[in-house]
Amino acid sequence: MSSDKVAVIGGGPGGLRAAQCVAEIGGEVVLVEQRDFLGGTPVAENYAGLTPRGEPAQPQIRAMIDTVTAHRLVEVRLGTELAGLAGEPGAFTLTLRGTQTAEAQTVECGAIIIATGFGHFDPGRSTQMYGYFEFPDVITQADLEMMLSEHKVLCPSDGQPPERVCFIQCVGSRDRQIGNEYCSKVCCGVASKEAIEVRQLLPDSKVFIFYIDMRMYGYWENEIYWPAQEQHHVQYVKGLITEVLPKGDRLLVRGEDTTMGRPMELLMDLVVLSVGMEPSPGTREVARLLGVKQNKYGFIDAVGAPLDPVSTDREGIFVCGAAFGPADLEDTVSSAAGAAIRAVGYLRSRPVTAAN
Repeated sequence: MSSDKVAVIGGGPGGLRAAQCVAEIGGEVVLVEQRDFLGGTPVAENYAGLTPRGEPAQPQIRAMIDTVTAHRLVEVRLGTELAGLAGEPGAFTLTLRGTQTAEAQTVECGAIIIATGFGHFDPGRSTQMYGYFEFPDVITQADLEMMLSEHKVLCPSDGQPPERVCFIQCVGSRDRQIGNEYCSKVCCGVASKEAIEVRQLLPDSKVFIFYIDMRMYGYWENEIYWPAQEQHHVQYVKGLITEVLPKGDRLLVRGEDTTMGRPMELLMDLVVLSVGMEPSPGTREVARLLGVKQNKYGFIDAVGAPLDPVSTDREGIFVCGAAFGPADLEDTVSSAAGAAIRAVGYLRSRPVTAAN
């Protein structure tokens, strides 16, 4: 039997915006989230400030959550994951399973929006040239974000504020050897935002960003790139970092200054790896269960892109946010709204079969 309900898989910013938009135009929604809380990565990793302007993240995400959970047309199922799909477009039957109880349940829906987000590249998966699992003072952007949310940036090895901090860009992105040839889009902006925040917390520190190319799109150039340099004195160095080694109680960062064409070695107290985006395990599993096409990197293939970036190769199933490729929060919520419109439009445009 056909259903006018839309199922949204994933309760991060994309899923929240998709659910909100469907409900606001009069559609029923069931929002399925495998964690026991909503908010996705910004909540799970305790984001401090939103890129690019650094507004406190948690109040804004909380406002999104409150809007969705208060809406009478939205049903939220936490601690629940997708286990199977049956039926046909307009009359899908989802099998859901509790992550703790393994209890199975079914939901009837007419359309599905995939909002399963991304995963961070594991910097120790392919190589240890940066020493992420060897040296406690080598951390990721997500690790630093948690420190910034507590307004306390310290070296994990001794609990002291670092005097010299550096970011290494494109860790797990733009790398043909590991198969991630794509740019993860947000890492340069996030590094610049975090570098500003480090300088604000530790005004006597020196902060460096080692980059292949700085990729600032839209307004980010003026919002964070130039202010980081001109107001906060972050030092950008075009170069390739080849290894991170211990030297005394500091870390020796070794590489090549590609502008000057010469080797470089610098001592740092804290090294931050700007790790790229990859498909989350949830994205891969949901794609498999729903039978939608993935691209060669494992993201869900938006078959109509660039003019239709939310349709999958299965009728009635749509995708948004970083489930179909690297995306910042603005891209995520924008595509989520687009997916919501497409899903509701699809359900309302179906031919109505007269009852016998």
